[in-house]
Formats: sequence, C-alpha cells, structure tokens
Amino acid sequence: MPTTTGSASDADASKGAAPPARPSKIRRFLMPAGVVLAIAAVLALAYWWLVGRFIQSTDDAYLQADSVTVAPKVSGYVTDVYVGDNVPVKVGDPLVRLDSRQYQAALDQAQATIDARKADILRAQAGVPQQRAAIEQAKAQQQVAAVNSRHAEDEVRRYGPLATTGAESGDQLSVLTTNRDQARATLTADAAALDQAQARMADLNAQLMQAQAQLEVAQASARQAQLDMQDTLIRSSLAGRIGDRTVRVGQYAQPGTRMMTVVPVQSIYLTANFKETQVGRMRAGQRASLHVDALAGADLHGVVDSFAPGTGSQFALLPPENATGNFTKIVQRVPVRIRIDADANTRKLLVPGLSVTVDVDTRPAHDDQSATTAGNSHG
Repeated sequence: MPTTTGSASDADASKGAAPPARPSKIRRFLMPAGVVLAIAAVLALAYWWLVGRFIQSTDDAYLQADSVTVAPKVSGYVTDVYVGDNVPVKVGDPLVRLDSRQYQAALDQAQATIDARKADILRAQAGVPQQRAAIEQAKAQQQVAAVNSRHAEDEVRRYGPLATTGAESGDQLSVLTTNRDQARATLTADAAALDQAQARMADLNAQLMQAQAQLEVAQASARQAQLDMQDTLIRSSLAGRIGDRTVRVGQYAQPGTRMMTVVPVQSIYLTANFKETQVGRMRAGQRASLHVDALAGADLHGVVDSFAPGTGSQFALLPPENATGNFTKIVQRVPVRIRIDADANTRKLLVPGLSVTVDVDTRPAHDDQSATTAGNSHG
C-alpha cells in the first residue's frame, strides 16, 4: 500500500510540473521571430526612406507606335496587292498597284502637247531672222526714199527761180514738183513699212514668249501626269509590319481610302499616364522599370523621354469646362513618353496597345552621381 501511494504522488507531481515548461519554449521561438520582424521592418523603412518614396508607379500605361495609314493619292481599280497580313516591309517596298492606263494616256497627251509647243517655238524662232532682214530692207528703202526726196526738193528749189524769170519752162517745174511730191509720198510709205516691220518683230517676240509659256504649262501638265502615273504604285514610306489590311484586288479606291497600316514595331515606345501629383519630381532622363502584362516575369527598362504639353483632358474631343455649374475636383493625368531599352528579340514581342505597369525612379541625379563616385572611391 505505501508503495502504491508513493507512485500516485509521484504521478501527481509530474503532472503538476509539466505545464511551466511550455512558456519557455514559446518565448524561445518568438524572440528570434520578433528580432527578424524588427530587422525586416527597419530594412523596409530604410528602403522606403532611401528608395521607395521616390518611386512613382502607374498601371495606366500602354505601348504605342507612330503608325502610318496607307492610302492612295489617285483613284482607280486595284490590280495588284503585293503584301499580306502582318508581314514586315522596308522603306520603298511596293504595297499596292492601281490601274494606270488612264494616267498613261494623260501622260502621252501631255507629251504630245509639249512637242506641239516646241514646234511653235521653233516656228517663231525661224521667223525672227526673216523679220530682221525685212526690217533692214525697210530701213534701206527708207534711206533711198529719203535721198530721192531730198534730191527732188533740191531740184524744185533750183528750178523755181528760173521758171519765175522765164529761163525754164513751167512744164519742167511742174514735173519736178510732181517728182518731189512722189518722193515725199514714197518716203512716208517706206517709213510706215519700217514701222510695220518693227511691229511685226515685236509680235514675233511676243509669240515666242507665249509659245515658251505654253511649253512650260505643257511641261507642268506632263510632270503632274507623271506623278499621277507614279502614284498608281503605292510604296511603303517607313519600315515596319503590315496591319489592318482591308484592300483587295478589284476594289475601286478613291484618294484617301484606308488600305492598310504600317506599324513601325522597331520604334515602339511607351506612354504612361501619371497623376498630376506624381510628376512633380519627374524629369527627362530618369530611369524606369517596365512590367509588360503580356511578358510575365520579364522586366524591361526604359528612360523618361518627354512630357506632354498638357493633361489628357486638354486634348480630348470635348475638353472640360470647369467654369460652369458645380465643380468637383478630379485628379488629372499627364502623358509621359518613355523610351524603351530592349534588344531586338524582345522588341519582336512588343506590339502597340499592350498594357504596362511603370515604376519611375525620381531620385535626384546627384544621388546617383554621389553613389557612383563613392563606388569608384571604394574600388
């Protein structure tokens, strides 16, 4: 019996002594965990103070490219389409050809007009030397007539006194007077002929200038016809990839008809719309981290390139008018253009319209420079 009682007492004692050991084990576990959490909190606070508070983020960002819409300058039926959907093209590559027969006919007609105007110029130029000879002949005839007129005048003056005294007959004086009047009339006629020849020369010069002007008009028409002829073959004005192709063979195209779009995927950039409260410390040249939704796990880098000259609402189709009615302040967003730093293989995966999350480091440049200088000194 005493042995049994002792055993029961020992069991009760052991049961009563076990609980005090638990708090010591929990404390031994919580103390290191608390230290780790405290260190993590301090590190997080330090990171926020040194870096995090300078990072401005937004998910209102999309990839963009300066795409070009391909449209014809002239009208006509589509005879050939040289590119397919989503294919790459280079500058100058042919895209679409229109029916060029009517423009070829207009070009031939303009060329024929040029030939006719050149013939008019040659005819006018050929008449100039001939008319110059006619002017010289008229001058010579006028000089002869002037000599004859003076001779006739002298004869009348010489025989006039003799006829008065009776030394010469009146018939002879009458003949001389008649010759004088005829010489005067001939001189007047030759002077008029010279004036006419000179006027004809001026008319020929005017005809020559008119023919030259008509030639210039014909040449301008030919150049326009040549341009229309060349515009029937539509070429790519930049390198990129074909998208939104709607043109088909046999389609009638008017000037300005949308046929396709050339997207310069090699020159893609990012437009991030930051809140106005985020751009106060942003400057061109600051680094940015890019997270493209379509490329999970791939982080890209970029550089702030420029800022829009106004908020997005200022360029909307219907800008807000805040001076009327009740006013509710709305935080505006400023488009920020970011240049993407990526290799060629990554750029092949980027297309306009993809969503991006952007983190811009707005720390002052002197911080980076000081850190660089410190690193160089330690090295």
